[in-house]
Amino acid sequence: MRRAQDGDQAAYRMVLRAILPSIRRIAGRRISDEDLVEDAVQDTLMTIHRLRHTYDPARPLMPWVGAIAMSRAIDVLRRSGRTRRFEIMDDEAMEAAPDHAAAEPGEAWGNEREVARLLGRLPQRQRMMVEMVKLKEMSLDDAAGASRMSVSAVKSLLHRALARLREDGNA
Repeated sequence: MRRAQDGDQAAYRMVLRAILPSIRRIAGRRISDEDLVEDAVQDTLMTIHRLRHTYDPARPLMPWVGAIAMSRAIDVLRRSGRTRRFEIMDDEAMEAAPDHAAAEPGEAWGNEREVARLLGRLPQRQRMMVEMVKLKEMSLDDAAGASRMSVSAVKSLLHRALARLREDGNA
């Protein structure tokens, strides 16, 4: 990969051929539809091509490739609308069915207050990332666009926020 970064086209083709089976395997573990697997593989290859300059040759290649492949597989699932496996089609049955997992009325309010309290301890930018990515379920790309930050900045803020929340939750 280092030679590919330096412009050696033969080395680049060799790297792509070598990592392709792993990319396909990673996508296939996440996605059952073969067409979507190929979409994820192509997205991964395009992302690697676009970001190859960011690879650090001092580090192993496959964790870098694997992280990109997993991210692209998730993005393909989101775009296809197949992130949820089941959908309730009978609204009346849904409303009539008891929700055993639901919290008691007072308990739900207590949980909301606890979430608000924990989020209130975070710096504003970290809180914003948790709200966007975890509570509003925005993709990292969407959160980056909405906040005018890079995806890596969003990931970093989110990582720090979740680490801090874990610390506060264990205290």
